[in-house]
Amino acid sequence: MQQKYSILFLLLIIISCKKAAAPLPPEINSFYQQAVTAEDRKTITAEEAKTYHVNTTYQYEYRTGNPGQYEYNYDVKGINIQGDSVHGNINVQGKYGAGILIGDTIADIEINTEWVSYGKLKASDKKGNEYQLIVK
Repeated sequence: MQQKYSILFLLLIIISCKKAAAPLPPEINSFYQQAVTAEDRKTITAEEAKTYHVNTTYQYEYRTGNPGQYEYNYDVKGINIQGDSVHGNINVQGKYGAGILIGDTIADIEINTEWVSYGKLKASDKKGNEYQLIVK
């Protein structure tokens, strides 16, 4: 009798181990990027064009994507830490984004952004310079 229980126990262990080793489901392909890049704001892909939306009531220039995955495009202006005026264009998905700034004395600068409050962002470039921005 004890042998039957031992065999049954071993079978249960083998079956549970096989379930644990089951292959992972395939990764779902999506046109949504994990992080927005400065290059992303330059073009709209064919997939993004399908969901392109403009609404003049809101501050964004346009948005793409679906609920929960929207990516917004904004014109911004602000200052750097020296007080120089800058302006540019960014794409934001969720709290974070990226874009390009232009200034009177500076060439195009790639930045990463983060919302700090409604209509206000902080940004930094690859050299560690910081910028305070607002949505136009």
